[in-house]
Amino acid sequence: MRGVVFDGKQVRVVDDLEVRAPGAGEVLVGIAAAGLCHSDLSVVDGTIPFPVPVVLGHEGAGVVEAVGPGVTHVAPGDHVALSTLANCGACPDCDRGRPTMCRKAIGMPGQPFSRDGRPLYQFASNSSFAERTVVKAVQAVKIPEDIPLTSAALMGCGVLTGVGAVLNRAKVGRGETVVVIGTGGIGLNVLQGARIAGALTIVAVDTNPEKETVARQFGASHFLTSTDGVREILPTGADHVFECVGHTGLVRTAIDLLDRHGQAILLGMTAPKAEAGFLPAAMFLDKSILGCRYGSSRPQRDIPLYAELYRSGRLLLDELVTTTYPVEEFARAVEDAEAGKVARGVLTF
Repeated sequence: MRGVVFDGKQVRVVDDLEVRAPGAGEVLVGIAAAGLCHSDLSVVDGTIPFPVPVVLGHEGAGVVEAVGPGVTHVAPGDHVALSTLANCGACPDCDRGRPTMCRKAIGMPGQPFSRDGRPLYQFASNSSFAERTVVKAVQAVKIPEDIPLTSAALMGCGVLTGVGAVLNRAKVGRGETVVVIGTGGIGLNVLQGARIAGALTIVAVDTNPEKETVARQFGASHFLTSTDGVREILPTGADHVFECVGHTGLVRTAIDLLDRHGQAILLGMTAPKAEAGFLPAAMFLDKSILGCRYGSSRPQRDIPLYAELYRSGRLLLDELVTTTYPVEEFARAVEDAEAGKVARGVLTF
């Protein structure tokens, strides 16, 4: 079968991947579509250290082909969106409803794939850049069949991360003010999360002026190409500032833009050892800096919620998909993503 493999030096689309059958508590999914996220590219450039060779992809949707013993919530033929959370469901964090903090779901990559008899790692317990993948049952979330799989794929990362950061982590309240730095795939979902939450003023900031139209479509009330103008709109600062770029200087900027009792939420992925600086004295007015993993999500709860918000017209999914690419055109998809031409490019099989 076809898939996108990174061997530590180069990325290739191969056609001789194999994947094992699902075991107990596992699901085999035929992938229909997978979003190209910057996290995949961060594995390639080394920002996210990961063992190789690895099958890339972590934002996908498809159709269940087979289930292992003990799986009852999905069956062959069901449409599913895939999460990256291979959480155990039994540890204290899972029991508290914090599956993103499950220690058994982080740093333990499996090897369900092989080529010429040699094992390959699975990225983010998912590897949706393959025609088929095996995931834990908890990662396969059943969705209505009337949601296009090219759109549903994006719920598995971009939507969970961006909208989840607003609703689950920051808990943005009705009438509050929000600044979103960076309007890529994550930033757009933060914007629509803020809109859904009822934020009054939503300021989008991106250096690319061509992103204004889509930013406003997703919920921005204002658009700036620099953070310099934020104080003209919000003289006392913002209740919530989301850093969605992963630039250490913008972390400082996010903190500086806060009002009293404001929160800076860090979503952009920086290099593992990158350091950011700020003035601690500025924090004594009850300000907070919040990290956020995967939107502090509970995928089996959140994805069905987002599916219904989509069906009611409140959550935009189709509009996130700028271009679809056959998986063989992976290199072109990367070029367009790096050039900022797409909100989200989606690979299809």
